[in-house]
Amino acid sequence: MGANNSSAWHQTNALSVPMKNQVIRFHSSATWQLHFDSLKETNKLIVIDFTASWCGPCRHMEPVINEFAAKYTDVEFIKIDVDELADVAQEYGVQAMPTFVLIKQGKIVDKLVGADKDGLQKKIEINRA
Repeated sequence: MGANNSSAWHQTNALSVPMKNQVIRFHSSATWQLHFDSLKETNKLIVIDFTASWCGPCRHMEPVINEFAAKYTDVEFIKIDVDELADVAQEYGVQAMPTFVLIKQGKIVDKLVGADKDGLQKKIEINRA
C-alpha cells in the first residue's frame, strides 16, 4: 500500500508543474529568429499572435489563445507585441491587430486578421494535420 500512496503523491505533484505548452512571448527579434529557425525543419504548426498592449480585441483574444494552447498541445502558440518587435511584424505584413499567422515548415500556410475565435479554431484544425 505504501508504494501506491507514493505513486499517487508523485502524480499529484506532477500536476502542479506548469503546463509545458503555454503561449511563448518573444521580446527580442534575434531570440525569435533563433526559435523560428529551430522549428523550420519540423512539421509542427506555429500560430503567431501579433498583438499590442493597447489593442482591445487583442486583450479579448488572450484567454482564447491560452485555451487553444492548452487544447492543441501539438501546436506552438507564440505572442509577439508589434510595438516591441516592429521588424518582425513588418516582415509578416501585419497591418491590423490582432493578426494570426499560421506557419508550417518555415512557410506561411494561413493568416487571420481580427478577433475571430471560431475562424482561428477552424484554421488551426485544418492546418495542424
